[in-house]
Amino acid sequence: MADTCSHLDEVHLDVAPSGNGCKECLEIGDIWVHLRLCMTCGHVGCCDSSKNKHATKHHRATTHPVIQSFQPGEDWFWCYPDELMFELDQTQAEPPPP
Repeated sequence: MADTCSHLDEVHLDVAPSGNGCKECLEIGDIWVHLRLCMTCGHVGCCDSSKNKHATKHHRATTHPVIQSFQPGEDWFWCYPDELMFELDQTQAEPPPP
């Protein structure tokens, strides 16, 4: 397990969420426990406590490395490759525009 996330260059703080719920669960009419937001593409998937684990399945299919909790009031991130939970000062993720 790493001490710092080595994938911050793939974190996009302005990513547009794919919806207000787990994309795949909504499509199949299922339920979820908590939601996670892919910080590369905006996919919203259900957490590993949910039976379908769509956020992790999305990571495995795409190798997008970092998710953020999509729960109100939660600001933590998880980096799959580095197996690291962290919070982010929003100025760290992306350099200022030129």
